[in-house]
Amino acid sequence: MTTTGAARAQAVRHAAAGAPPTPLTARLPEVPGVLDAAEVAATAAAIARVQRPDGMIPWFVGGHCDPWNHVEAAMALTVGGLHAQAERAYRWLARTQLPEGAWFNYYLAGSGVEDPRLDTNVCAYLATGVWHQFLVTGDARLLAELWPSVEQGLDFVLRWQCEDGTVLWSVDPDGHPARYALLTGSSSIYHALRCGVACAEALGLERPDWELAAGRLGHAIAHLPGSFEPKEEFAMDWYYPVLSGALRGAAAEQRIDRWWDQFVMEGLGVRCLSTSAWVTAAETAECVLALDAVGRRDEAVALLSWAQAHRQTDGSYLTGIVYPDESSFPVAERTTYTSAAVVLAADALSDATPAAGLFRGEGLPPGLDLSAS
Repeated sequence: MTTTGAARAQAVRHAAAGAPPTPLTARLPEVPGVLDAAEVAATAAAIARVQRPDGMIPWFVGGHCDPWNHVEAAMALTVGGLHAQAERAYRWLARTQLPEGAWFNYYLAGSGVEDPRLDTNVCAYLATGVWHQFLVTGDARLLAELWPSVEQGLDFVLRWQCEDGTVLWSVDPDGHPARYALLTGSSSIYHALRCGVACAEALGLERPDWELAAGRLGHAIAHLPGSFEPKEEFAMDWYYPVLSGALRGAAAEQRIDRWWDQFVMEGLGVRCLSTSAWVTAAETAECVLALDAVGRRDEAVALLSWAQAHRQTDGSYLTGIVYPDESSFPVAERTTYTSAAVVLAADALSDATPAAGLFRGEGLPPGLDLSAS
């Protein structure tokens, strides 16, 4: 067992005995020549300034909130050492969870709902955030507190897993599911299922059904590309199978290389859509995580450095820049999820926290290999 793994096991034992958590060793990320620790702290603080008193993290002040990006922002708060704010964010999700274990697509300030559709990927992502929080803090009491929400969320998602292993992407307010699965969402669900299994194991529990579901989903992502609705113009469909760990080794390398020129604008970043010259900092930073997951560090560092063109003086990041005129789009929009993606990418490249290797699959169960089935 690694030193960090032993510390996590000790944290669970202490929690069971009612003892306060013992924080694990962590430092602020720093990527030489790209971002220093003070700049990362400023970006985390910029996210915290947008957070509402009830814990909700909207995209920007006065904007809406979706639970997936809310979790991403909470993860960045944890990396930035803002643990109280991150806990408030996770507890907000627990309070707003629907009886069936889901969350609505978009929420407004207070108790308003902007979009009542249930997105399966959105409903799965709490598992990733809770495992990330535990990796960094060792706080098994919070893990145990949030476990029912994690469990109910993933169980809801798996109601919509199909025979081929894919997961239908959404459920309408009237209870009718979508007709198809999405590659990006299914990839994120695959990773969330592995995080959920890790949460269960840390609490001394077992969810073999989740392991099997993850194996079936991972197999579909790696071997049944025709099972997903075609969305090849979106950058996320390019790198998410790698970011999630569903593809590794030669298959991951080939996927990165095949579409690199289609999505990467040299010296600028990653296009959100292959059909436009709109570079988004979130997609650029997430691609950093995918590159880091397969050991392509030099390219990952370069992409993160290019994303700094989006950085503002308060540490926040513009959502996107359109080239060649270098205009921001949406105009002057700075989103918490964009800042969060940059913080997580910086952590991965600097190995600053015990969760830095999360998207490399470190600390996660390997998943079932169904390729020979």
